[in-house]
Amino acid sequence: MLRDLRRLAVRRSLSRPSTLEAALHRLGFVQADPIRAPARAQDLTLRHRVAGYRAGDLERRYEDLDVEEDVFINYGYVARTVQTLMHPRTPSSRPPRPRSARERDLVSFLRERGAGHPRDIDQHFSHGRVTNYWGGTSSATTHMLEHLHYRGLVRVIRREKGVRIYAAHEHPARDAGAERRAERIDGLVDVVVGIYAPLPLASLSMVIARLRYAAPQWRAALKDALVRARARLARTTIDGVDWYWPAAVRLAQREPDDAVRLLTPFDPIVWDRRRFELLWNWPYRFEAYTPARQRKFGYYALPILWRDDVIGWANLTTANGDLQAEFGYARSRPRDRVFTRELAIEIDRVRAFLGREG
Repeated sequence: MLRDLRRLAVRRSLSRPSTLEAALHRLGFVQADPIRAPARAQDLTLRHRVAGYRAGDLERRYEDLDVEEDVFINYGYVARTVQTLMHPRTPSSRPPRPRSARERDLVSFLRERGAGHPRDIDQHFSHGRVTNYWGGTSSATTHMLEHLHYRGLVRVIRREKGVRIYAAHEHPARDAGAERRAERIDGLVDVVVGIYAPLPLASLSMVIARLRYAAPQWRAALKDALVRARARLARTTIDGVDWYWPAAVRLAQREPDDAVRLLTPFDPIVWDRRRFELLWNWPYRFEAYTPARQRKFGYYALPILWRDDVIGWANLTTANGDLQAEFGYARSRPRDRVFTRELAIEIDRVRAFLGREG
């Protein structure tokens, strides 16, 4: 039965590759991370799900896609249909307003200019510097733009060399009725469950609680949303653990493909470390922020998915214009010649994705 859940986790997430637009809408949310090892997390996630995807395609095509940079359970890219469920992030469901003269002036500046680079905005206002989340200092203008973005007063319209370019924006008012509110909260729950299912109960509780970032105005209502989710989702119990997934989805019975895939640490298949250990019976850790001497897996270890089993990890680097790979295994390296062939094919796919063919 546990193997059926593993297959469900893989099959639901890694269906046949599609267009970028279709993949973004099917997922609903793709987590972003700025580290390039060898590419950003959002690109490493999408390369398995978009036919012919190349590193940077999401950023290059962003303006033409029905997607927005925003916070869901983490920061990333959300389909606009999902963003509509989250905003406005105000208790009254009325559009947010600037909270200070500085914010009002900044939004007015963007309305007049159409768009603005944080550097140019900072030069205009000279807001100075503030202490950031990590205890260092950062531009007060950038800090303000991030707050305005979260509250929906500005949006990211594109990136230039990785830097967000902002424009003024306003989300429309929504129906504030209790029935409509519950419907929207349940819609957000369905999105997060659709991405990360099957989920053990502890993980289901965790991802629903993290929707407080997507919709802080409904934080107090999330416990009731968990109760409703447990009532409508499919469920099974294995070794005393309750597992949940969308009711319309059947447990996987089909044999997995003979394929090796190197996943980002933020891929939906491996993102939840609790679920990971239950499904694959070994603890994987993301160690980019762990001191080098304490790392077991490496700076940016990519989990190795072989068929429906995550068997180890790879660290990829580029040197002399080529891709170099080091591998580690949770138990032992498969001796199957098909695995050796498929691993080589996957490394070639990564080269193509990075634009390093040949």
